[in-house]
Amino acid sequence: MSYKIVIDSCGELLEEWKQDERFESIPLTLMVGGEEIVDDASFDQADFLRKVDACPECPKSACPSPERYRDAFDCEADHVYGVTLSAELSGSYNSAVLGGNLLKEEKPGKKVHIFNSRSASIGQTLIAMKIQECEEAGLPFEDVVSIVEKYIEGQNTFFVLENLDTLRKNGRLSKVKALVATALKIKPVMGSTPEGTICQLDQARGMNKALVKMAEHIVEKTVDSEHKVLAISHCNSAKRAQMLKEALQEKMKLSKIVVLDTAGVSSMYANDGGIIVAV
Repeated sequence: MSYKIVIDSCGELLEEWKQDERFESIPLTLMVGGEEIVDDASFDQADFLRKVDACPECPKSACPSPERYRDAFDCEADHVYGVTLSAELSGSYNSAVLGGNLLKEEKPGKKVHIFNSRSASIGQTLIAMKIQECEEAGLPFEDVVSIVEKYIEGQNTFFVLENLDTLRKNGRLSKVKALVATALKIKPVMGSTPEGTICQLDQARGMNKALVKMAEHIVEKTVDSEHKVLAISHCNSAKRAQMLKEALQEKMKLSKIVVLDTAGVSSMYANDGGIIVAV
């Protein structure tokens, strides 16, 4: 059976997916001040980070329309899947569900399922990889949905940010706390909750110590790691991502580690120097 996987642009695409018609990235729109930036293949990370740094306002994102999702789902594939960033962080999931329903009204019986990642960025990438694995194994549509939903329940996402400005600007960190943290070089270690919201797991003084703390949490929360794929995404910080990869390889056995640069929406959340891990 043929399949298609549609991922909103908060999720990073593997290089081989970019030329594969079975994968499609649906762009969100980023807003910095009065400028709108489409998060597609034309996204310029360095230019975007400069604009965010210069703008006193919090950067925002707008999700794709239900019609845009409907068009992406309307294809020849027998099985169609959507993977969106957490419904607790964006309207992208609800928009995708509406798009899927629009298509099903027109084409009853069309097999479409939308996954709420309860994560973002590289977490969505891992979910798409799991869907691909199940489809390549020839599993029925209903089994793929069941297996991947269970996979999402067991997935954890972690991140450490070099720059706290975006968290402060969007109200997730108070101005006083952000200023104190910046003055003392304190870096919070953040993670996802089972519902797909963001929580603080730990903190440390300095980025390197925060990454060590994050690695400890990753090892502690990852059960049966030798059977799992771990993914790291970074915002303009390839060396830091490589160091973390090597540190994790020393601490735990993993089936595979994937390292990717953040796309537009992920770059907005992570900001310059941010590191995101999902497993």
